[in-house]
Formats: sequence, structure tokens, C-alpha cells
Amino acid sequence: MTYQGEQQYEIFAENKRTELGMMRNHDWQTDPRRFAFTFARYKFISKMFQNYDQVLEVGCGDAFATRLIQQTTKQVTVIDFDPTFIADIQRRQNPTWPLTAIQHNILDQPLDKQFDGIFSLDVLEHIDPTEEHKFLTNICKSLKPTGTTIIGMPSVESQTYASQLSKEGHINCKTGDDLRDLMYQHFNSVFMFSMNDETLHTGFMPMSHYLLAVCCHKKA
Repeated sequence: MTYQGEQQYEIFAENKRTELGMMRNHDWQTDPRRFAFTFARYKFISKMFQNYDQVLEVGCGDAFATRLIQQTTKQVTVIDFDPTFIADIQRRQNPTWPLTAIQHNILDQPLDKQFDGIFSLDVLEHIDPTEEHKFLTNICKSLKPTGTTIIGMPSVESQTYASQLSKEGHINCKTGDDLRDLMYQHFNSVFMFSMNDETLHTGFMPMSHYLLAVCCHKKA
């Protein structure tokens, strides 16, 4: 492309175009505002994990927003049980932003290495309540003793207003108190945050659309 506008913008024409991931492409086609919500959650993770060496994302989906975590950390590994997502991530690999993507079901077993930080967004609500402790136990086994885990999920109160697509597979949404109580069974320190759209706060959790639990000092 021959650029004919202002010189300082020529770099925009030279940059290689980025292909959206499968999930973010659907958002862009159907509900572009979800970009703001999703990226706000990942930005929060990126701030919490600033300068961490090794970070793991559990249930990464298309991992499109994961680049925000890569921007503040040394190395990011992503896992998902769905081979279609992992194949999509590997096909879109950018050598400037190297990402280790592995097909793995955390319910089967922990990873064979431990990480400084582990996060999982929009996954726990899909886990059968009978398996949620296995999910968290295997996360803890993949976490260094000094590591931090962040779990994010929509609140049970939000489901009245959620779209049909958003609600599909949601079999384990929780109140803020229930999520805190669950995390305290696996960690000694739990700090609760809430989100409404892209706004992060520590306000009244029953009025929150999204919940974030920052957990430290694992028990297992």
C-alpha cells in the first residue's frame, strides 16, 4: 500500500494486519461493546501481574486479549481443553508476541510446571459444582507457593440480564460471598473486586455484573 497522507501516519499503513480470534470476531460482528468489557478484565490482570515471570491462563478461549498480559509479564502460557481454540491460536501466532498454547484440561491434572501467576476468566461458571474443588486444587498444584491466582466470573445476580449466548453453559454462577467462601477453602488470602461493564470497583457485590477474586498464600 502506498501511503499518501500525513507522514507520521505512514507506519499505520505499513503494519501487518491482525486477524481477530474466533471469539472476538463474533463479538465484533454481534456486540462490539463486549470488547471494552473483555479488555478491561484483562487489563486488570495485567496490572496485578506486572513484572511476573511465568503466567498461566486457564481456559483461554481464543487468547486474543491475552496480549495485554504479555505486555506486562515475561512469559505467558495458555491452556484450553478445546483443540479448535488452540489450533486457532497457533495459526495466528505472531513472532513479536510469542505465546505458548497447549491443549490441556485442568480437571484432568495440573500442569507439569509451576507458575508465578495463574488466572482464569469466565471458566468457573462452566465447571460442575461437584468438580470445582478439583479445578481449584489442580490450579493450586500448578502455582508456586508465593504465587497469585485470579478467578473471574459473572455473578449469579447478573444472569437475569445476560444474553442467551452468555448464559449457555453457565451451571455454576455464584454470589460474591459464595465465590469468596470457595476461594478461602484453597487460599489464605482472598481479595474481592467487582465490575459493572468495564468499571472496576469494590462496591456492593449483589449489584455487580462480574466478580474477581485475587487469591494468595495457597493452602495446598
